[in-house]
Amino acid sequence: MNIDSIIFDLDGTLWDSTEAVLKAWDLVFKNNKDITSPITLEILESCMGLQIHEIGTKLFPYLEEAKKTEILDLCCEEERKLLLKEGGMLYKDLESTLQILSKSYSLFIVSNCQCGYIETFIEYHKLDKYFKDFECAGNTRLAKGENIKSVIKRNNLGHPVYVGDTQGDCDAAKLANIPFIFASYGFGKVDGYDYVIKEISDMVGATHVASGKLKTPS
Repeated sequence: MNIDSIIFDLDGTLWDSTEAVLKAWDLVFKNNKDITSPITLEILESCMGLQIHEIGTKLFPYLEEAKKTEILDLCCEEERKLLLKEGGMLYKDLESTLQILSKSYSLFIVSNCQCGYIETFIEYHKLDKYFKDFECAGNTRLAKGENIKSVIKRNNLGHPVYVGDTQGDCDAAKLANIPFIFASYGFGKVDGYDYVIKEISDMVGATHVASGKLKTPS
């Protein structure tokens, strides 16, 4: 199989925004009397890869849906403002890797994040020239696998792969019936993959050996 395009997850794959997000969410949590426990880095990392409504269920099972939505909307707004000021931590050699890959492959992002989050990543770090399209659960309310399929269809992709760091990413690639490359440096663990990378720059080698290592799922 000859890869013609690469679809990336965002958190745990292209960057780590937890420092800024933790600050933003901590501010909201401290100013809301309905929240009974503080946000910690460990708790935040356990939410990476989940859709926003799933995060609400995980963090605030004792609150009504309307209140969960209100709090998470505040969290998302605060984190966007802070990320536009501070950005996140790009993984080592990210831009140079994207620069190399974009010469041979079309690059995309599909994430379970809220509206505006991918745009913030691209805007602050000035990476718009590398990505041709993106999609997120905040826009469509769909599962990640369905969003991957949407990106594939509207961009007429022939042989894409998906790169991510969680079991949810692995499952999404299976649903879209495309190979999955596991970013082992990210936040999660998976029960299987077609190829594994230990850092983002390994993607250059992964695409070079794709015909021998990656097989389209049956």
